[in-house]
Amino acid sequence: MKVSGFTFIRNAVKNDYPIVEAIASILPLCNEFIVVVGNSDDGTRQLIENINSPIIKIIDSVWDDSLKEGGKVFALETDKAFNAISSDTDWAFYIQGDEIVHEKYYPVIKREMESTLNDSTIEGLLFKYIHFYGSYDYYGHSRRWYRREIRLIKNIKGVKAYRDAQGFRLNDRKIRVKLIDAYIYHYGWAKPHTGLNNKIRNFNKFYHDDEWVAQNLPETYEFDYGNADKLIKFSESHPLVMQKRITATNWHLDFKNKSLKKSMTFRRKLLQKVEEITGWRIGEYRNYKIVG
Repeated sequence: MKVSGFTFIRNAVKNDYPIVEAIASILPLCNEFIVVVGNSDDGTRQLIENINSPIIKIIDSVWDDSLKEGGKVFALETDKAFNAISSDTDWAFYIQGDEIVHEKYYPVIKREMESTLNDSTIEGLLFKYIHFYGSYDYYGHSRRWYRREIRLIKNIKGVKAYRDAQGFRLNDRKIRVKLIDAYIYHYGWAKPHTGLNNKIRNFNKFYHDDEWVAQNLPETYEFDYGNADKLIKFSESHPLVMQKRITATNWHLDFKNKSLKKSMTFRRKLLQKVEEITGWRIGEYRNYKIVG
């Protein structure tokens, strides 16, 4: 069974992406790893080179910064990476620059890849998500955030990244997947306050034109922590590859004096309560079809 990792990245240093940790977190499961490095001005390519792994292949890319609709450029760069994997690859493992796999999930991931490899009804594996929020000590919950997504896909012709590369489609249809008991740890919102301000402004530049960003996210923009409906204290261990970063940069964030949601409607409160009790997220958007 051959497994190819793939990802894309640009300006990882400037935007504080833990891309080295992301790659390292799935490298032990891969036979090769494709990294498409966009035109950066902060030493991102050197950062990837310094991982110094013989199975990593770097592909240089120039982003089309004119693509402002729905983060389309992210999908194009993801497709470049996927299309570069070896033709004899069985499974393609996708990881984004702020996502990490805990090493405790290696056995279950490997077992699921092996057991479904020859099952033609399964085209991908679906992971659960933990979205860290504000700091490394809390993770957030919101009905507006995806709680599951495809990160392992079989090497099938016709697979393409969908919309802004949050997930994938096969010949423009939803991919048939099996939900597995493994999590992706998403650290994109685990930044100091100034880092979150920069993240929002920089991220939206790939979804909106400069005029929209200037009007809606001026230089004086202040992140208000209003995206999460609920915060949970994280009491387990972080992945080993994240330990050095967390030890060096973790900060204390007291949410007691922060209002997570200024006005949460009765409907949203009711839907959240139903999910908490039953596990059923009513009206959930699913870019996949669970069959296994």
